[in-house]
Formats: sequence, structure tokens, C-alpha cells
Amino acid sequence: MSDQKIELYTGPAGGWGALRSVGRALLRQDIPIKGAKTLLSANQPDGFDCPGCAWPDRNHASTFEFCENGAKAVAAEATARRATTEFFAQHTVAELATWSDFALEDQGRLTEPLVYDAASDTYLPIAWDDAFALVAQHLNALPDPNQAIFYTSGRASNEAAFLYQLFVREYGTNNFPDCSNMCHEPSGTGMRESIGVGKGTVTLDDFEQADAIFIFGQNPGTNHPRMLGELRQAAKRGARIVSLNPLRERGLERFADPQDKLEMATLGDTPISTHYFQLKIGGDFAFVKGMMKHLVALHDAGEEVLDLAFITEHTTGVEGLLDDLRAESWALLEAEAGLGADHMRAAAEVYREAGSVIACWGMGITQHANSVATIQMIVNLLLLRGNIGRPGAGPCPVRGHSNVQGDRTMGIWEKPPAALLDNLQRVFGFTPPRAPGWDTVESIQAMLDGRGKVFFALGGNFAAATPDTAQTWKALRQCALTVHVATKLNRSHIVHGKAALILPCLGRTEMDMQATGLQSVSVEDSMSMVHLSAGINPPASPRLLSEPAIVARLAAATLAGRSQTPWLWLIEDYRRIRDQIEAVFPDFKDFNQRVAVPGGFRLRNTASERIWATASHKAVFKAHVVPTGTALQRARERKGDAIVFALMTTRSHDQYNTTIYGADDRYRGVYGQRRVVFANKEDIRALGMKDGDWIDFQTVWDDGEERRADGFKLVAYDIPRGCLAAYYPETNPLVPLSAVALNAGTPTSKSIPVMLLPHARQETTA
Repeated sequence: MSDQKIELYTGPAGGWGALRSVGRALLRQDIPIKGAKTLLSANQPDGFDCPGCAWPDRNHASTFEFCENGAKAVAAEATARRATTEFFAQHTVAELATWSDFALEDQGRLTEPLVYDAASDTYLPIAWDDAFALVAQHLNALPDPNQAIFYTSGRASNEAAFLYQLFVREYGTNNFPDCSNMCHEPSGTGMRESIGVGKGTVTLDDFEQADAIFIFGQNPGTNHPRMLGELRQAAKRGARIVSLNPLRERGLERFADPQDKLEMATLGDTPISTHYFQLKIGGDFAFVKGMMKHLVALHDAGEEVLDLAFITEHTTGVEGLLDDLRAESWALLEAEAGLGADHMRAAAEVYREAGSVIACWGMGITQHANSVATIQMIVNLLLLRGNIGRPGAGPCPVRGHSNVQGDRTMGIWEKPPAALLDNLQRVFGFTPPRAPGWDTVESIQAMLDGRGKVFFALGGNFAAATPDTAQTWKALRQCALTVHVATKLNRSHIVHGKAALILPCLGRTEMDMQATGLQSVSVEDSMSMVHLSAGINPPASPRLLSEPAIVARLAAATLAGRSQTPWLWLIEDYRRIRDQIEAVFPDFKDFNQRVAVPGGFRLRNTASERIWATASHKAVFKAHVVPTGTALQRARERKGDAIVFALMTTRSHDQYNTTIYGADDRYRGVYGQRRVVFANKEDIRALGMKDGDWIDFQTVWDDGEERRADGFKLVAYDIPRGCLAAYYPETNPLVPLSAVALNAGTPTSKSIPVMLLPHARQETTA
């Protein structure tokens, strides 16, 4: 771990800093040689899909198809470290509860299945068959299958996810909370209503043809570093890149491609954004509305700025949107965006002058109360000039985990479409449940209420990823049984139910040997490309099972005598699973043949063909008013003269979702610490404090419950006044369970009303 310091980072994203970081990651995991060899197989046609982000793969023109944070993910999985049964015998759960999230995962790979022993407060080894029998016993003892909850991580393969949803629906419930519920659920909801599909419509080829790329609420330098290669090439050929983000993110400013020998040798870099608008937290809705208001004003003045032919042929509802835009107040838009009308007009001019435009967004858009409306505003903007369904244009929600989109495609959804259930009934001969299940937040509430009694997680770190930490932990501890499929120890294994199991699985980098030989799994990236992934390393332990094998053996144990599905036969050869996927999903016709082609194949996206799977069979313009009476506005009214801030939770650069690789955030100049809060220097002064002071957070919420997170260092930063940023999971306790996006249920972790109080104890603990 680095020494604690705050120091301005002057270098570009990528470059030598990224290479040094990769080297340190390999050394830390004691795999300098093995790790380097493993990385050469990342994102290659005959290798494995990176366990990090879901950014698509190029045509593998280079041997080096990995990024800095992808390398950290690979190193963490391929580590030489092991968390053996001897380790668990030496440490009680009570002791482990005092360890940091980093320290827990830093113990290395799990080696065999474990069961919690209350008498010794330790995890003990258990045979696989006994573990499955224990889960089956608990599940079959429930009077109602809907008392069981089945969580899914975005890293699960298509094959594992398909078997999982099949098993759970045969068992009798649609309780499928997943990581989509906490990130891009609003993207799917908003786009399905507007254009008939819940996915982005663009491909990597479109990035080569776009005249302008708008990036909303996303930090690709940390969260999707391989995207910077596409942005760099676009910038070098003259495309305009417009970034809208409260924080100045280094990856959106400058990037040095480690694969460019000249750039590296000369310490050069490439500017990324041609325009950078630092709107206030949650200001994207108003900003986009202002852009459209400017375009409508030009249209009304007789200028040809709207694609009227496209609008007439392909859309409905435009007049309602135009009337709403004409009536909107510039003063209100300026107040809500935190920027003047001149900024919105400038961005609109970039959009107007571009022939083809891509709009990208991340969780800076989705984790707000009005996120669905904001996404529909972005889609409206694209529709006004026909920027969907033609080269170089379209919406691009940038997903996180490497197969989070594939899991949803495979049926991991608490609100399954009727067609999926009909096909499952036809192919597998059982009657699937039709009632909607619980999403992530609803599942937590159900466990709190005693309605959810068994919690099973296929990957992930539920206890660290979820909002309202105190309530979530209370919910998990009330369960009769919690089960976690995992590669490494994490917080969720420490916050457990009355009975608990840890089931260790193979990682993406490891060889998966089944009865018919070495297996490959398939994944779907952010742009609907489906391709194979095959590990190259020996398993970390001979007692690990693959995720498909764990699901199949659990299903066989639980549904014994009442399932016609040949669970154990299916996992002998994953091509058999893919045949079943083909039988259920029409888009996967000839699945095994098509996915065997290097690079895989693209699933059909009707909106990209200008075929609109909506009720009207047209794309739908959605008009929305500027939100009023928001949680932040209510909090400020209630507190009067006290300063109430909007807090956004975010990742550090040494972090991927809840996995923390180290205590540095290089691009933001933070080293050796995580309990920091980024604030405008004028706001710090207004509080009567100074840069480096220690504060405590307190949420201001309608329910009057006390939610705190104590002991954070103030860091003066380039962020709009009234806005704060801090890392999660440290700040997850501040996010109320009831703070969710309208019509999507996503926690609003990017807009929490908080107050800053002087730290009660002035120690400086990292």
C-alpha cells in the first residue's frame, strides 16, 4: 500500500503510469511470469474474456488486448495466494469482520467448499454433495418458493445464467435480483419504451464513423479503459467528443496509448474531449433538454436542423415534445443543470453540425431518481436528427461486468417476458411461475420483513454492493441460510445468515474440464456480440467446480424426482447447454456453429435496423417536465440555512465495482487512502473548514432515520459547488433503501442529500 498523500496527477490516462501499475499488480499477486503469460490470452479468439468490463473486443490485431484495470482483475484471479481451510481455522468470523474489504480479498483464492460453524464462529470444510444437500434441504423446507432469493453477478457466463434461471423457475420463483438492478436497469426500461429494445444499438464500427460522440456520466479511464482506444482514434481523425461530468476525469481529458510506441517513447498523449461541460450532479436531464430547446428554436426560425423525413416515417409523439420544449424556461434549465444557456447552446451546435452522433452513458446517468426520464431525453435528442439506425450513430449505454448484458438475455430478470416463459414450458415441460419476482432493493426489504428466508448468490459481493448497509446487513443476518458462489473471500461471507455456505468456483482464466474435455463458455458484450471464452490456467484448487456445474448439481439435488431436465448430462458438454439455449431463444439459431467463428456473432438489434418493437411500431418521443420536489430540494428546504450537498458515490482507480485492488486513485491524485471526500474549495471555506480537515457524513432523508458514515478527509477538488464525490462501498451506508429510480428501482447512489459535520474524533485513520 502506498503512503497516504494527496498529490496532483499531471500525466495522461494510460501511458507509463498504467504499465507500471500492471507490473505492480502482477508482483503483488506473486505471478510476474504466469500473470504476463495469462494476459496475452485476454480477449483473444482462443483465450478468455476479461473478467473486468463489458467493452467489446476489436479484431484482435494486437497481442495486447487488455487494459490496466483488466490486468488487475486478471492478476487478482490468477494470484498465487490461497485462502485455505487452515486460514479459516485460524480466524473467526468475528475477527474477519474487523478486516478491510481489501484485506479480505487479498487472502487469495478459495480452495474448497465451506460451511459456517456457529460453535467455533469459523468456516469449516464440507463435501460438495453435503453442501448441495444442505441447500436443497433448506429450499425444499420452505412453504413457498417465493421465500427464496437468487442473486446473480454480471460475471456469470451465458451457460451458467441459463441453467440458473431454468433451475430457479423449475423450483418455482422469479426472485432474480441482479447487478443490473443496481446499475443499468433504467437504460433497459427507458429504451424499451422509446425504441423497443433495452440495449445499445451501436457497434465498434460506428465509433469509426461518428462525427461526434457525447459521453454522459461516465469515467472510461477507470471503468472501461479499453474504450479510450476508440475515443483516441475518433479524436485523431477529427471527431468531436463532448463530455458531460461533474468531475474532471483524466481519461476524458488526455490518453497515452501504451501500444503506441511513438507516443510512449516521446511521453506524448492525445487530447480526448473537444468540449467538457462540468454540470452539477443530476444536471444532465436539464442540459439535454436545453440542447433540444435550442434545436427547436432554430427549427422554428426556419433552419433545417431536424430530420423531418425520419421523424415522419419512424416516430410518434414529436409534437408533444416540441410543445414542451418551446414552453420550457431557460432560467429553470440553467438552475437545474448548473450551467448557463450558452453552454447548452454550444453543445447543441456541436450536435447540429455533426452528421452522425453516438451518445454514451454510464451510472452517472442511471443512479438518479429521474434516470429513466433522462435516458429518454437522450434518446429524444438522437431521434430529432435521425441518429439511430444508421452508421456512426445511436445510443450506447456502457455496461459494467463482462456478461451483465448476457445474463439478462439468458433470462436473469425478475420480470420475465411471457415469450420466455412460454418457450421454457415448451422445451422443458414444466409450468414456470408467471408472477413478477423481487429486484435487488425489494429482496432486501423482503429479507428484513421475514418474507425472504434463503439467499443464494451466484457470484458478486451483495453485502458491499447494495445500499443502506446497516439495513442490508440486518436483512442478510435474518436469513435461515445464505450461500455465496465465489472465487475469493469477501464481505458477504462475513455478513451471513444463521446457516451459511461458501462455494468456490473456477475463474474466467482457468481451464474447465468436464466429462467430454475442455469447455468454453460464452459471453455477450455491451454491443450484443456473443463470443467464446476459454481459460488457460490450471484451476487454483482441484476442489473447485465451474459455475455451470455448481448450478446443475444444486438443481439435481433440489429437484430430484420432479424435474425432467437432465442436469448432470448437460454439464458434461457445454455445447449441450448451448443447444438448449438455441431451443429457447430464436436469436440463438445455430448457436454452437456461429459462436465457434473467431469473434463470435452479433445478436439482432431491431432498433439498429429501424424496426421498432413498440406498441405503435414506431420510435416514441417522450416528453418530461423538469423534476420538482426532489429529495435534494426537500432536504434543503427542511434544513433551512444549513448547507445540504448532493453526494455521488464513485469508484477509485484501484477498484472495480466492489473489488478493491489497492488504496490509490492515481488519476485523482489520492494515494494510500480511501476515506476521502472531493469538494469544491469554496464550499469547504463556506463550512468554516479547510482542505485536509476530517468530517462525518449524515444523510438528510424523509424518514428521519440516522444514516452516517464517519471519518473522511476533505479534498479540495474541481467539482461544482454544492456537489460532493466519495468512494463506495464506504459511503453505501448513506444511501437509503427507499432512494430508488422511478420505474426502475435502481438505488440513487449518484444523488444523495447529505450534510458534512466536523469529525467527532480527529484521528486520521485511512
